Amino acid sequence: MTTVTRRVAPAPASINALQFPQGFTWGTATAAYQIEGAASVDGRTPSIWDTYSHTPGRVRNGDTGDVATDHYHRWREDVAIMADLGVSAYRFSLSWPRVQPTGRGPAVQKGLDFYRALTDALLEKGIEPVVTLYHWDLPQELEDAGGWPERVTSDRFADYATLAARALGDRVKTWTTLNEPWCSAFLGYGSGVHAPGRTDPVAALRAAHHLNLAHGKAVQALRAELPSRARTSITLNIHHVRALTEAAEDLDAVRRIDALANRVFTGPLLEGAYPQDLLQDTAGLTDWSFVQDGDLATIHQPLDFLGVNYYTPTLVSAATGEASHGSDGHGASEHSPWPGADRVAFHRPEGSTTAMGWAVDPSGLYDLLMRLKAEFPAMPLMITENGAAFDDYVNPEGEVSDPDRIAYLHGHLSVVQRAIVAGVDVRGYFLWSLLDNFEWGYGYSKRFGAVYVDYPTGKRIPKASARWYADVARTGTLPDREGGNQ
Repeated sequence: MTTVTRRVAPAPASINALQFPQGFTWGTATAAYQIEGAASVDGRTPSIWDTYSHTPGRVRNGDTGDVATDHYHRWREDVAIMADLGVSAYRFSLSWPRVQPTGRGPAVQKGLDFYRALTDALLEKGIEPVVTLYHWDLPQELEDAGGWPERVTSDRFADYATLAARALGDRVKTWTTLNEPWCSAFLGYGSGVHAPGRTDPVAALRAAHHLNLAHGKAVQALRAELPSRARTSITLNIHHVRALTEAAEDLDAVRRIDALANRVFTGPLLEGAYPQDLLQDTAGLTDWSFVQDGDLATIHQPLDFLGVNYYTPTLVSAATGEASHGSDGHGASEHSPWPGADRVAFHRPEGSTTAMGWAVDPSGLYDLLMRLKAEFPAMPLMITENGAAFDDYVNPEGEVSDPDRIAYLHGHLSVVQRAIVAGVDVRGYFLWSLLDNFEWGYGYSKRFGAVYVDYPTGKRIPKASARWYADVARTGTLPDREGGNQ
């Protein structure tokens, strides 16, 4: 059930609040289209993000991922940086059109060889490879055939999962099917601020279901190919939704957005059913007849853990005038990513913000973790993305000082530890991101990386936050103040 949760994370009652459990995973994360570049090298064909970024007006400054950070050619250097940082895991995505151009047929061996070499290098450095099959780069030919609103795309995704498992299953133990399917469905097909840039609320709901179905089919495909020790998961950007006031209409706004942001996925994935209020809220748009017999059983696959991405809370109220979905933090558009929630307004929380304009509020992460524990007590959790963009620059000494990012990380890691003390089964934390990179619709204007990238030259410069995070990962201990361990 949706409730208005407390805004201040309580301190633990007794044990050392700074120590993380033995065996806690300390990682960092990236996505293929954001870093690899080499957009037409070794058989790779266009994805929806290639098409979208090359469409005038879609991406800030006309930026594309054609080169990105050139990780495809500089991956050895990036692995060495991770080894220097002492992280124990690296979460990266496979480029679907690099592995299986056009989304059909056999794999391209050169594409697979790139990922084989990368995983081998990680393992040699003692870094666990954590593979995400899909981080938004649908092959363009599949979009031309209808994309995620069409059921057949889920079958194509299962075939792709099989190819990846056969190629990397002897090296990779941890697999994630989808990253943030909410963004793929509702930003890609609802508001149009992500690829493929469509603005159809019914297509967005259809896409959400077929992404869920793709996940279930991919888990089945992975388990058919992988050793029994392998772990499967999905990563959700679960929104922590708060009400502007305690008024009944504002609480109902929370319920509506929670259904569209969260329970449209957690319902079928973890409970085997779509929430009834979601179906009722969207009944004026669709009868959900695209959900066929057997789909929910396919979607509801056992998982080894749930990946959780968190950056900032969401603040809503009932709309008194025209709804302001442009303040939802996901990018401005004349079209809403919230089908059936036209009477909900979004508000910018008070307090400090990142360069994205997102409120810095670690208590939202604590409340979210406590909610997940209450609703799904047997499900282990992994923080698969958390981080912040700031206006970083290289100083005259050739260094990048980013105290705001260190403060952000300190605040959020402290509440992760508090949640663990409170009994939440959090197994690890992945810093977003290893490198400054192509930040989707914002192009190269936003820097999330622990490592600064000079885009004209490709030079990598670890920021102060990278050294700070390396010390936390090495010791498993959070310093008692933000500036500690530097």
